[in-house]
Amino acid sequence: MQRKTDYHIHPDYSPDADGVKIIDYCHRALELNLEEICFTTHLEFGPPGSAQPDWLENYIAEIREAQEEFRPQGLKIKAGIEVGYRRGYEKEIERIVKQYPFDYVLGAIHDLAGYSIASAKESPAYFAGRDIRAVRQEYFSLLEEAVKSGLFDAIAHLDIYCRYGIKYFGSQISTIHRGIVEPILQEMSGRKMALEINTSSMSKNLKDFHPSKEIIALAKKAGIKIFTVGSDAHRLNSLGRHIDAALALLEAFGLKNHVFTRRIASPLS
Repeated sequence: MQRKTDYHIHPDYSPDADGVKIIDYCHRALELNLEEICFTTHLEFGPPGSAQPDWLENYIAEIREAQEEFRPQGLKIKAGIEVGYRRGYEKEIERIVKQYPFDYVLGAIHDLAGYSIASAKESPAYFAGRDIRAVRQEYFSLLEEAVKSGLFDAIAHLDIYCRYGIKYFGSQISTIHRGIVEPILQEMSGRKMALEINTSSMSKNLKDFHPSKEIIALAKKAGIKIFTVGSDAHRLNSLGRHIDAALALLEAFGLKNHVFTRRIASPLS
């Protein structure tokens, strides 16, 4: 039996998540036979120099309490964060990720031109006003900057633009990575960054995980060896969803699932 983890979980600290407490996710993780989980609350930034989020101290403290409570049951709980990368906010991001004892810092591209492309509500205003070449250029140029910033341990849902972009561009959206993602994956490999296999796409009627099998194959070819799996749970019934299939996919590619401790990756056998 494969050792099951879920490294993308949003408790009630994420504003777009249901009001599920950290402790409730932990109880559910035991029911699902998850060996290790990592909370990855959203961290999005306002104007540069803005005040530090006032919830981070409580967030870390609550995770520490859960670690103590669930250690006897064998559940490992890690403190992570999902940072929405935005150009010009690098110093703000660096200050916070260095100040707090995160195990795992997950980088993501959410915001393009002031719209969240991961949002059903906001994404139409972005996609409807652009052709596919503009989407390709804007997304991947920002992703390249995020990778080269050196701020992140992993990249989340790399082809997130497929989630809602498919409505506007059809199957073409699933191939815009070709010829542009390869050097970014090579950069990730050189930096020993992880690539997340995000299973939330299955709940959005997509046929592939984020990223697609084609991108996973390119990542392997580029030399990326560190992978994590995450449900991107924003509600309790999404925890652990499709994780078994993601682990099976990694196995089919000859790749290993990883976990993080104080931002150092280690493979699970």
